[in-house]
Amino acid sequence: MSDEAAPVFRTVSVLTLLLALLVACGESTEPAPRTTPAPEPSMPDEVQAPFAQVANALIERMIEHSPEWAVYQGRYEGAGRVTIPNAEQRAATLALIDQALAELGEYEPERLDPAERTDLALLENRLRALRWYQEEFRGWAWMPSQYNVAGVINVLLNTDFAPLDERLALIEARLSRVPDYYAAARANLERPTLEHTELAIQQNRGGLASLGEPLEAKLEEAGFDDEARDRFLAELGEARAAIEGWIAHLEGLQAELEASGEARSFRIGAELYEPKFAFDIQADFTAAQLYQRALAEKERVLADMDEIAVGLWPNYFPDVELPEQPRDRIARLIDHLSDRHVTVDEFIPEIRRQIPALADFVREHHLLEQDPDKPLVVRETPEYMRGGGAIASVSAPGPFNPGAETYYNVTPLETYGEELAASYLREYNHWILQILNIHEAIPGHYTQLLHANRSPSLVKSLFGNGAMVEGWAVYAERMMLEAGWGDQEPEMWLMYGKWALRVIHNAILDYAVHVEGMGRDEALRMLQEDAFQEVSEATQKWRRVTLSQVQLTSYFSGYAEIYDFRERQRAALGEGFDLEAFHNQFLSYGSAPVAVIAELMGDSRPSN
Repeated sequence: MSDEAAPVFRTVSVLTLLLALLVACGESTEPAPRTTPAPEPSMPDEVQAPFAQVANALIERMIEHSPEWAVYQGRYEGAGRVTIPNAEQRAATLALIDQALAELGEYEPERLDPAERTDLALLENRLRALRWYQEEFRGWAWMPSQYNVAGVINVLLNTDFAPLDERLALIEARLSRVPDYYAAARANLERPTLEHTELAIQQNRGGLASLGEPLEAKLEEAGFDDEARDRFLAELGEARAAIEGWIAHLEGLQAELEASGEARSFRIGAELYEPKFAFDIQADFTAAQLYQRALAEKERVLADMDEIAVGLWPNYFPDVELPEQPRDRIARLIDHLSDRHVTVDEFIPEIRRQIPALADFVREHHLLEQDPDKPLVVRETPEYMRGGGAIASVSAPGPFNPGAETYYNVTPLETYGEELAASYLREYNHWILQILNIHEAIPGHYTQLLHANRSPSLVKSLFGNGAMVEGWAVYAERMMLEAGWGDQEPEMWLMYGKWALRVIHNAILDYAVHVEGMGRDEALRMLQEDAFQEVSEATQKWRRVTLSQVQLTSYFSGYAEIYDFRERQRAALGEGFDLEAFHNQFLSYGSAPVAVIAELMGDSRPSN
């Protein structure tokens, strides 16, 4: 994601599975199960079931437990069921976790092969994270933005996995439970944050819109008889009324919290931040250590940018004396270059134009394997996904339905108003728009997720690590420029430095705000003066840090791990190092944590 948004099929955020299981917000109508029944938990070594069998059986139980998560992964057989996010559901989740950890605890890691050993570690981490999110983090009680029925319904409506009338029947079944869903959501809330309340209002309004004309048009297309049509419309009317009631409840709650000043702070503090970082990022360092590395990397990148700025200065300001301060000359050049950009109307068409050019470059330079039979679809971000603080994102199908469309979601600049749209155009100027497309599309998120869906390990594909996913997209940017994209133009490298500072400041900002209490004014000053961001980007980033925690660190942490690993491999193999082979092998392990992939690829560095 451009730095994130919640995709339709499968988000590249680690929270997808967690939220789906905790609160529960392709071409085949019935995909064949890829497992056999689960064994009893304690069995003697001589009859112990193969680990893969137990792991796959656990996945099947998770699919049964959360039909919403199943839909995002491309499994639709339970799609008509709605998980009601109440206390009974949370108890059932904890019971599933306890049983699963007991079963996995029967396996001694040293007796498994390396691929299975890493699958075991991934499963145990994810299950313990689920428990921590439910019992300690408790976002279900203070993040009303977790509750939105529109996502799954829109996947069912827009994914051609079955005839339209069958998909509408599943949607009708889901609509019938919408009132119960929002009644449970209302009962869950305990002093939410104002920021997540505002987001919930915005996104549920978008969800309400998606359950209007678009859905009714599909109903007409299906050709239901009068009785079936009236029944569907009756369920739809009650569902829409429930969403409207939820929005009204949130608006009233928002007014009360603003008047009383008793809203929960969006800052989670060090007590929650470090364990969340450990569960989500799964790296060999702490959040505090990453913060220190980001501060050091910031100064290194600024020094590189200053060297480029000094060389470029006479080309653009031949009669102007070079400013004394490095930040001043960098800022002056970036400000000047940012005037080169497309118009508002050209923004999305230009993104569409660049995608095939990127694919051709990757193929011609033998950077990694692609799949020309699975084109990327660029579309406007659906309304129910907007408001989270990102202008672009990718929605990818799950491994059970890899043939479904992959969407590159771009929010139309017209929706931001004239002044903000102009600021975004300068932010995503001629050079940075290219870097954005590398990140989101080719060979970034889109390409990585295609490879992930081919992984023989369901565990590594389903339980993707956000730092690896985002880190790969950031790594892809630098790798493409190293390979010659942009013709080694110094202007491109200067703008890449600005983009790199964005990634670095994501990590700095997130930790500084949530742990050290950095305020809005200081954050905006840092982003604009130290990272040379336009006011639009800085303002959106502040909004985003108030709505998420840790995720903003995933870009820098993942990138640093991947780049460091590649350089170790290059040094170890010397002339035998093949970049394309390295990339293909690295991506073949699904979206596993970078440390796990490095171990599987024979990294010689001992793990901490």
